[in-house]
Amino acid sequence: MSSPECQGFELREALDILRVTPVVLHSLLGGMSPVWIEARETQDSWNAHEIVGHLIHGERTDWIPRLKQILDSGDERPFEEFDRFVQLKASKQQSTELLLAEFSSLRSSNLTILEGLELTPEASSLPGQHPEFGAVTLGQLLSAWVVHDLGHLAQISRAMAARYRNAVGPWRGYLPVLG
Repeated sequence: MSSPECQGFELREALDILRVTPVVLHSLLGGMSPVWIEARETQDSWNAHEIVGHLIHGERTDWIPRLKQILDSGDERPFEEFDRFVQLKASKQQSTELLLAEFSSLRSSNLTILEGLELTPEASSLPGQHPEFGAVTLGQLLSAWVVHDLGHLAQISRAMAARYRNAVGPWRGYLPVLG
């Protein structure tokens, strides 16, 4: 068995995570009271509602548009810059339930596009140009999409757990989610 750090990109495995993220979010947040949705890990961190809005913005403007750009023109021009904070205004007036439904719909559409491309393993090495990082590959972009999902699922869990940071008393040292 190889070390997890040595694993390369595998589309089939990536799709496992990308497909389940909307389901996990809906299971975790659907019907949840505002006290949990609005919980923050720190005063300056995002709450679950803001994170779902951020994920929606990524579905619209990041992953698939950048993938298509790599397929269409490689590294001829850099990707458009991604505003990581646009959701703070864009989704503020929408309910979390609506955001969850929108994210699920956008993700489903994007996965249909991704699967329809029938990418070969060799496509992973196709070049792109990130405005900050420089040279990147299609495999790195898709790997980042997966890890981005996992990171925000973990962030939501930490924000919700922080609500009971002090209430757990002496167990805090045994609960790594509380940092």
